[in-house]
Amino acid sequence: MSAGEAEKKVEEEKEVETGGELLFCGGTGWDIVGRRKGSVDGNLISPTRLRPLVGINIRFVASGCISCHCVALDVEGRCYSWGRNEKGQLGHGDKIQRDRPTVVSELSKYKVVKAGAGRSHTVVVTEDGQSLAFGWNKHGQLGSGSAKNEVESTPVRCLVSEVKNTACGGDFTVWLSTVEGASILTAGLPQYGQLGHGTDNEYNSKDSSVRLVYEAQPRPRAIASLSGETVVKVACGTNHTVAVDSKGNVYTWGFGGYGRLGHREQKDEWVPRRVDVFQNRNVLPPDAVISAGSVNSACTAGGGQLYMWGKIKNTGDDWMYPKPLMDLSGWNIRCMDSGNMHHFVGADNSCISWGHAQYGELGYGPNGQKSSAVPKKVDILDGMHVISVACGMGHSMVIVDRTNLDERLDQLDIYDGKAFGEGNEETETKAPLAKQTSKKGAKGLDNSKKRRNTIDSSDSENREEENSDEDSDNSEGEVNGESEAKRQRGGKNAGRGRGKAAKKSASKGKGTGRGRGRPPSTSKSSGSSQGKTGGRSESNQYRRLASAIATFAVPPPNGISLESCP
Repeated sequence: MSAGEAEKKVEEEKEVETGGELLFCGGTGWDIVGRRKGSVDGNLISPTRLRPLVGINIRFVASGCISCHCVALDVEGRCYSWGRNEKGQLGHGDKIQRDRPTVVSELSKYKVVKAGAGRSHTVVVTEDGQSLAFGWNKHGQLGSGSAKNEVESTPVRCLVSEVKNTACGGDFTVWLSTVEGASILTAGLPQYGQLGHGTDNEYNSKDSSVRLVYEAQPRPRAIASLSGETVVKVACGTNHTVAVDSKGNVYTWGFGGYGRLGHREQKDEWVPRRVDVFQNRNVLPPDAVISAGSVNSACTAGGGQLYMWGKIKNTGDDWMYPKPLMDLSGWNIRCMDSGNMHHFVGADNSCISWGHAQYGELGYGPNGQKSSAVPKKVDILDGMHVISVACGMGHSMVIVDRTNLDERLDQLDIYDGKAFGEGNEETETKAPLAKQTSKKGAKGLDNSKKRRNTIDSSDSENREEENSDEDSDNSEGEVNGESEAKRQRGGKNAGRGRGKAAKKSASKGKGTGRGRGRPPSTSKSSGSSQGKTGGRSESNQYRRLASAIATFAVPPPNGISLESCP
């Protein structure tokens, strides 16, 4: 490391120790962000201070590209969390949404220095190298060694030691450790090979079912193919991971759609694969910045040039391999993070953002544009020194250095939010109601007792789970929850059929001569009269005619009345 780089590193560490003011922009309707299209009330379209954190020295912020909750750490090591809380991901021992940053009291005995946020879980790292996690644990993403409890609403210990950093994907977690030969460990959902262990642990839920499920991995496990390298940086998208080793080599693995892995193809990678653009003279320097969004990846290479790959814009071709983003050439990029489809960068004494936005997460203010296909300065933050940034689903957070900025900060809006207990309990009670409604709709058109009894009990459980997790899944087609739901629905429909077909299969072997909707007693009596007269075929013709009229609204032929049908 050169003298200049060493001096720069010391300066950055000093900034982190002193912390700064947290500013927030984007959606605050946590229960509907990512679920409802169109305008939503309560968006903060300019960088805004949060009342409970005014004057607090925040050193680190975390969210995830598919997260609807936030985590902030102050210089004293306190951990604050707020946002959606349907799976206990805020760590407060309940499932009640918090609009205001609230201290996680269970972590008060630790000094928390790093944190990561997934779809519905949170992982933190303490100063002494321990890691704790809380939230949804269906796939073992908390790394506690067991997935028996699907929800852990208070912190539990992760089975890792000597941890220095962490990052969370949608439903999996990555830890960086100082243990020799095990510098990177993963746990959680193995779909797409995103854990890097050479398998996706996929199997059929039953021998007779086409529904695919993935074996949870609740115990953190070192990635064997990287055992000879020291991984120093990591970032996670919803279903992929980007990592950098001490030599400056870049590795990616997981879901390959849109070219987000940078290997010139869309194949999933089940083990870490080196990105060939970053080698020889173009390896990453020690102060490089890396970032992963839902459908893209980014890093700074030699000379501070920002490279991106994957789905960069909603329109146009995907970037199948890393390409330099020339709009930001010459900027000294110190920090970057990516949300679902937007990006925030702290560079020099400016803050830059771009991407597709719905909730004001780019921070351009009331007179600015909603989205931007090219990087643009956030005017309200111009001249402010940005220490750190974090992006989530529909929101962004920025930590700015307070030095000589008191007057400018006083001019910014302050968001109060609802205090704990002010109507937030409704969020908890609404979810089950929505679940029941969707269950009803899924069973839908046939209310007969017989049809209900034919539904496999495990299918019912899966439908409940699918509805409870449909939160952020509409952000991207290949996100685990949604792709599972598609497979699930395909499996069910293939097995059960719809509408009339289901009724026909249910009624096989029970008197096929019976007319549609005719009472069983009538059918029996007509059956008993067989052979007594030669009129059975005529009677069946009438029944078929009546059934066609009832089903297809066909008018009866002239001279025939339905009442006259036997």
